[in-house]
Amino acid sequence: MKRTFLAPDLEISRVITGLWQIADMERDGQTLDPVATAEYMAPYVEAGLTTFDMADHYGSSEIITGTFKNTHALGHRVQLFTKWVPKPGKLDKATVRSAIQLALDRMQQNAIDLMQFHAWYYPDPAWLDGLFYLKELKEEGLIKHIGVTNFDAAHLRIALASGIPIVSNQVCHSLIDQRAMGKMVAVCKQYNTKILAFGTLAGGFLTDKWLNKPEPKMEDLETWSEMKYKRFIDAAGGWEPYQRLLNVTHSVANKHGVSLANIASRFILENPAVGAVIVGARLGRSEHIEDNQKMLDIELDGEDVALIKAAQSELDLIPGDCGDEYRKPPFLTASGDLSHHLETIPKAFQSIKKSDSRSQIFSGTEWEDYAGYCRAVKDGNRVHVSGTTATHGSEMIGGNDPIAQTHFVIDKIEAAIESFGGSLEDVVRTRIFVNNLDDWEPVARAHGDRFKDINPANTLVEARLVGEGYLVEIEAEAVINS
Repeated sequence: MKRTFLAPDLEISRVITGLWQIADMERDGQTLDPVATAEYMAPYVEAGLTTFDMADHYGSSEIITGTFKNTHALGHRVQLFTKWVPKPGKLDKATVRSAIQLALDRMQQNAIDLMQFHAWYYPDPAWLDGLFYLKELKEEGLIKHIGVTNFDAAHLRIALASGIPIVSNQVCHSLIDQRAMGKMVAVCKQYNTKILAFGTLAGGFLTDKWLNKPEPKMEDLETWSEMKYKRFIDAAGGWEPYQRLLNVTHSVANKHGVSLANIASRFILENPAVGAVIVGARLGRSEHIEDNQKMLDIELDGEDVALIKAAQSELDLIPGDCGDEYRKPPFLTASGDLSHHLETIPKAFQSIKKSDSRSQIFSGTEWEDYAGYCRAVKDGNRVHVSGTTATHGSEMIGGNDPIAQTHFVIDKIEAAIESFGGSLEDVVRTRIFVNNLDDWEPVARAHGDRFKDINPANTLVEARLVGEGYLVEIEAEAVINS
């Protein structure tokens, strides 16, 4: 299958051409000529590779692709995907509208085929505000479809269960990085959402170029992508198991008469949750069109898959879930931290000092106002978090999905504790109340996902919760010793 549908009215090629290297090509301050560079898109479209992926921070990629769509005879055949990566902090509709309008102006379009949203900091529910505003702009016609990028399984679930019509999640997924084979598959299947997999060639490390080559020093690497994915190799156990994986993949490639890169990307397409793989291109400088076409014709057999999985089993798993490389150590970015992405992440809530030893936090839900309580109190070094439901403002979050509600509740608890200067690791006790005992297991498993290796004291009971639709309520206590 060479094409697929992300939505009934959005047919795409299963190999998407990623244009992140436009930023690298413009790193010296030179802006590419949009008319001349757009011409290099034509051979991709003629080959059936009609889908292109950009972002607000991929240099002038939006301008180049918009120029092609508007001026070239083949322009009507392309699908243009872009991303919006706002700074962390509160979002209002005017800010969201301004960002979408900027993308529309740069791409010279009336509507964006797929706008993909990135969130830096989940404890602050501003990321949900951003998605709700994008949904409103979709209903206005400025966006045709909403996607997300680098979302983990829990927060993709929260958004989908809350009624955000997300058709795709763009995440890193490769022979080295197997995180998208975990909980993400179940969420995508349940909500009919597809993965768009980037990094399938690991910045070129999953190609014949590096087969049996000595390990490079970080300072000798030429591109941001190489710097980034060398960190993935290190996190997966280092150069030796990576080279064994390369050799096994090379043998499978020889069997099929294709390149190592073909097999590396084809294997990812075997994941039933993957709608397409994204392969980077340096327009006008490095074209792999024929090679990418070959990948779609490969049929891996059981022996091929078994060999590659055996080699993968020798790797260490990349820590965390999808997108965690941008949210928690180890930061698997080009620089090894977030310094070239962010200056700071503001706290979700502002603490209010009541005395020398006591402070309070309010999360702004309607419950706090008329019931006369706060979200959390810090007394000395102890933090007491009130019974917390999946409420944001006046809205219930997570629909009828108990896992989604639980994760959002724990986000709110985490936000309160972090706003006092602590972290989720400081929690010493949680108490869980489920409205229906049938939900105890998914709620407990979600709690287990978030408190793995923290292991606070815990109680879970069935209780009749106040408020229509609420499935779970959690309260917590923490001791901040730092």
